[in-house]
Amino acid sequence: MNIPPLLEIGDVYSLDLLGEPGMSVQEHPIDDDAEQARWLHQVLKQLPADQIHLMGVSIGGWTAANLARHQPETIRALTLVDPVFVFDNIPPKTILRSIPTSVPLMPQSWRDSFNSYIANGAPAGDSPEARMLEVGQRTFKLRLPAPHRISEAQLRDLTMPVLAVIAEHSVMLDPQAASDVAGRALPQGRVRIYPGASHVVNAGAPATIADDVGSFLRPLMS
Repeated sequence: MNIPPLLEIGDVYSLDLLGEPGMSVQEHPIDDDAEQARWLHQVLKQLPADQIHLMGVSIGGWTAANLARHQPETIRALTLVDPVFVFDNIPPKTILRSIPTSVPLMPQSWRDSFNSYIANGAPAGDSPEARMLEVGQRTFKLRLPAPHRISEAQLRDLTMPVLAVIAEHSVMLDPQAASDVAGRALPQGRVRIYPGASHVVNAGAPATIADDVGSFLRPLMS
């Protein structure tokens, strides 16, 4: 749902994160944030462009920002969509509610309840995307180090333009605190708060995100 409107701006490459459910195959251990950046840098070096616009959603936002902190040379611009561990920590209530989702013996209804919670109460539904998410939560075992929160000092060191999209009703961060941090810490930052949006803002507003990304990138492409 996100790729078609983004293709109107330019070429799009979509990656499954190493260590997460998906098609990417992890061949070596990933032990720290620097190694998280290293594998993504190696992938981006295979693309035809010398520099790219990197976009990440949720933990993908942290992955993108982490690369920008450790190995920024391939990044022309950065878009972070309701990223976790970048502008704020995950609230304790959300952490507690997420714990049962990773226990295989827990009923599917618990996972559906959590997925509905992060979507502002919208039903989990029976779409292919919803079922894929539930299967990943139930069967996949993460073997990754816990990500470290990116500090304001580290955000101030980012030299590329950054578009920060914050969902007004996100349960994965404090929206006001996150937008405040992004506004004061990013040297070339643009902050957009999406009214009424949940953490799954990429599914709820794909056209709006594409419009904002297009407006953000066009001056950089001229």
